[in-house]
Amino acid sequence: MRRVVVVTTGGTIASRWQGKGYAADAGGQDVLAAADLPDGVTTEVVDLFTVNSPRLTTAHQITLLRAVHEVLEDPSVDGVVVTHGTDTLEESAFLLDLHHADRRPVVFTGAQRPLEDAEGDAAGNLYDALLTAATVQDLGTLAVFAGQVHAARGTVKTHTTAPDAFRDPSCGAVGRVGFGKVTVLRRPERIEPLPLPSLEAPLPRVDMVMHHADADPLLFEAAVEAGARGVVLVATGAGNATPAFTDAVARATERGVLVALTTRVPAGPVTPLYTGGGAVDLIEAGAVPTGSLRAGQSRMAVLAALMSATDGDERTAALRRVVDPATAPALV
Repeated sequence: MRRVVVVTTGGTIASRWQGKGYAADAGGQDVLAAADLPDGVTTEVVDLFTVNSPRLTTAHQITLLRAVHEVLEDPSVDGVVVTHGTDTLEESAFLLDLHHADRRPVVFTGAQRPLEDAEGDAAGNLYDALLTAATVQDLGTLAVFAGQVHAARGTVKTHTTAPDAFRDPSCGAVGRVGFGKVTVLRRPERIEPLPLPSLEAPLPRVDMVMHHADADPLLFEAAVEAGARGVVLVATGAGNATPAFTDAVARATERGVLVALTTRVPAGPVTPLYTGGGAVDLIEAGAVPTGSLRAGQSRMAVLAALMSATDGDERTAALRRVVDPATAPALV
C-alpha cells in the first residue's frame, strides 16, 4: 500500500453555495469523499485551513510550506497532495517547489467547479493527483488538472472557468494521467532547494506593478514608499517599459529594493532587445529578468530570495539563481 497525506487549504474544491455565491467551507474528509481512491493507495487528511485562495496571505503560504515538510519527515509517507484554490495555486506551488528537497512528490490539485456540482471536476482531479503522488519521484512540486501533470515552475492558470485551466505556455506539461497510470514526458528544470523560512521572521512586502500605454512609475514609486522590499515590474513585450520606469528602477535598487522584471505576454522569456526604456535599460538599472516566470511566480521568486539572504547583493544573486535554473546548481 502507498500512503498519501492530503493537506487541505480550501478553494473551489471545498466550496458550497452560500446564498449568493460559493465559498470554501468543506473539511478535508468531505473533499476527499468526492473521489475514488486509486488501487493500493491509503490516505490521511490534514485540515490546514479552509479559505478561498484569493484570500491567502504569505503567512498562509509559509504555514503550508512548513506543514508539508513536517508531513514528509515521516519516511512511511509516499507522497503529498495539496488541495488548493485555483486562483493562487501557481504561486503556492512554486514557493513550495523552491524549498522542496525530497524525492517524494508534492502534488497540488483543485477544481474549477464547486464540491457539490453533479458535473464537477473534483473527483477526477483528486484521483489523478493521488495516483501521481503515489507513483512518481524526483519531479518536485507538481500541479495535476484535467489529466495533465504540470511542473510548478512556469505553470499558470490560463482560463477562468474551463476544467483544463492550467498549463505552462513556454514548456508544456511534464506528464499525463490516463488508464490508471502516470506517464512522464519530461523532467522539469529545478534548482537546489532554498532553506526553510522561519515562521517567526517578519515577512517582507513584495508588490507588483504593470506597465501599459500611458503608464508612469507613480504606482511603482508608491510601492517603494509603502515599504516594499521587492517589486515585480510586469512589463510589455519582451520586458519593455519607458525611460521613466528605468529611472524609478535605478532609484529603487539603489535603496536596496529587489526588482524583478517579467512580462504580461503569456509565453516566452524576458529578453534584453530594446533600449529607450526597454529590457536592456531596465536590466542595466538593476532589474532582474525572470525568464519565463510570469507575475505571480516572479513575486514568489522575489519573496523567496528576500527570505533566504540578508545582504542586498546576496538577495540579488539568490533571485538570479531562482529565476534561471540554467545558471544555478542543478538538483540531481
